[in-house]
Amino acid sequence: MSLYEVIRFALRGLSANKLRSALTMLGILIGVAAVILLVAVGNGSAKAISDRIEALGTNTITVMSTGRGGSSSTALTVPIADALVDPALAPDVASVSPVVTASSSTMTYEGTEHSVSSFVGTTPSWFAASNTPVGTGSAFTADDEAQGRRVVVIGQTVSEELFPGVDPIDKQVTVGGALFTVVGVLSEKSSTGFQDANDTAVAPLSAVREVLTGYGALNSILVEAKSPDRVDAVQSEVATILNQRLKVSATSTGSGNTGTSSTPYRIQNASQLLATQTETADTFTTLLGAVAAISLLVGGIGITNIMLVTVTERTREIGIRKALGAPRRVILTQFLIEATLLSVLGGALGVAAALIGSSFEIVGVKPVIVPSSIGLALGVSIAIGLFFGGLPASRAARLRPIDALRYE
Repeated sequence: MSLYEVIRFALRGLSANKLRSALTMLGILIGVAAVILLVAVGNGSAKAISDRIEALGTNTITVMSTGRGGSSSTALTVPIADALVDPALAPDVASVSPVVTASSSTMTYEGTEHSVSSFVGTTPSWFAASNTPVGTGSAFTADDEAQGRRVVVIGQTVSEELFPGVDPIDKQVTVGGALFTVVGVLSEKSSTGFQDANDTAVAPLSAVREVLTGYGALNSILVEAKSPDRVDAVQSEVATILNQRLKVSATSTGSGNTGTSSTPYRIQNASQLLATQTETADTFTTLLGAVAAISLLVGGIGITNIMLVTVTERTREIGIRKALGAPRRVILTQFLIEATLLSVLGGALGVAAALIGSSFEIVGVKPVIVPSSIGLALGVSIAIGLFFGGLPASRAARLRPIDALRYE
């Protein structure tokens, strides 16, 4: 019997019970689609977060206070930020931007209110250092910061909420009981799905401290290196200056320059953060894929179950064919082909379902399909068909003609 005839018999066997075959393929379909989509969601989430980290610029470091030290002398202040701009001690530093942040500040325009998730007070150099360009209007100037003028640059979300269909430039909004004039709107930035990067406002440091945060410590200091390959040098230079200013001993910092549990500051390197995030995202994606693979295993068990039932139902047919001279390998091949066809067709439909599903956002994340996951899922589905179809096929091939013909 030729291979063509064997395949024809296998297809006829599957079509004899269309509903059962369809339900079996559905199990494989769900498993393959789940693997591809969950891996895509993991990659999409990782890409969104990585894009945001890279948007900060890989040539920046961020200095944050750890709150340790027990006195105001260990707090990050504007004089400390100014000390980091030192051509002698920090020749690789391009700019320094002190930052204060007021969370959940309410902005009001003509009776319309909007709670801004992040209201930032900083200096003009922050826009370039943080890779946050102004889309329309303009950023505030150094003179605005020096004079404490109440001007503000808002994000796209704030603009849409407070000024729908209206040009916000030169409009006045109320924040903390004070009037701020909108001078610009930031360019749109991508979000992770968990936090809106466009729901922000940026104003001169002096104005924000006067109206919203007071004149306490800074939340952070953004330091820009002259080039990406000088970031590590800048980190070392900044740590040296901070240790001098905050009177931190060399034994407290240890061998590294990022600050330890005993230091009153911590230095966050954007490139190091990106590497850590990439490693975490890979682990997360692998975990999602492993969880989804369980459904593929369940689908394989379903194939075994259905094929065993099929062999039982067709025992008499098998006996007749063997009595007419069909060799064992032909019976084995036919049932293996039936099981493999179920998994291949289910896998192909699963890939199609995953590709369609990837065009929609899932839990706020745009899935990013990985071609290797498609090949892997299809390969595993074929292997499942061969492996889980092997037992029923072998059972059918071992039937003795006389026993099969007696079966009722």
